[in-house]
This record gives sequence, structure tokens and C-alpha cells, in this order.
Amino acid sequence: MPAKLNHTIVAARDKVKSALFLSEIMGLEPPLMLGHFALVTVGDELTLDFVTTDQEITTQHYAFLVSEDEFDEIFARIKVRGLNYWADPFHKKPGEFNHWDDVRGVYFDDPDGHSLEILTRPYGSEGTSAKRPHPLVAEVIDKNDDVDAPSPAGGGSLVCKEN
Repeated sequence: MPAKLNHTIVAARDKVKSALFLSEIMGLEPPLMLGHFALVTVGDELTLDFVTTDQEITTQHYAFLVSEDEFDEIFARIKVRGLNYWADPFHKKPGEFNHWDDVRGVYFDDPDGHSLEILTRPYGSEGTSAKRPHPLVAEVIDKNDDVDAPSPAGGGSLVCKEN
């Protein structure tokens, strides 16, 4: 069986508040307490396990693939809560959606500054036929590639640019 992500730990100022925020905004089942963790089930076998910390929180990015109807429902809850949202992960396009690869996508923050994203289809799923291609240009990374070195044309590196 190939490896499958089962859970990841998410640092929070208040694990219960953050877990409730995520479950409510996404329309998920309420969190469960397991020892020191508040667990939010976000997939068939995947949980985000929130833990309270008084240390500095390094913010993370969590992207959720949702249906068109779920996108509308989640976005309605974002609006009701008066949350800021952006079309991009750099927070440079406030109050907009992105349509990369002809999907609908939007970014917003949780109470601890973690960047949450909802999108209606995986990026790259439309390939070069998309009306609005994704700003990432991706190639397969070869184990012999030096991904930190400048890449020759066709050289197997991952490039991210702001639009």
C-alpha cells in the first residue's frame, strides 16, 4: 500500500477555537478531543490535529478541494463572518477569486494566521487547454537535478511567480 497522509498537527493559540473555526467554516463534523489534540476530520482518513501552544506559530497553508456547491456554501460563511479573502496566496488581490486552470479558488486566514484555500478542481487539471493557466510552471523533478541552481530550458525545476 502506498503511504497515505493520516494526520498533521496544527499549532494554535486556542486549539478548540481554531478547530471549531475550521469545522464550522468548512461545514464539517464538530471536532473531537483526543488527549492534547482537537481533531477535525477533513477527509476519509485525514485529520488536522490542533494543539495549543504559547510558542511562536509558523503559519501553514491548507488547501481544500470542494464541489461547486460546497464552494458557494463555504464562501457564504466567509462573507457572513466578515472575513478577508484573496485571489492569491500572497494576499495581493483582496476581495477576489482566482480562476487559475478555470477553477474557482479563494484564500482566507484562520484565527492563527494559517492560510486556508478552497478550490473547485485541482490546479493543473486543465493543462494547457485552460483559458486561464495557473501561474505555476511545473516539471517533473529528476533526482539528479539541482533544483536550487538556475534551470536550463526543460530542466525539471519548480517555479512560482506572482501574478
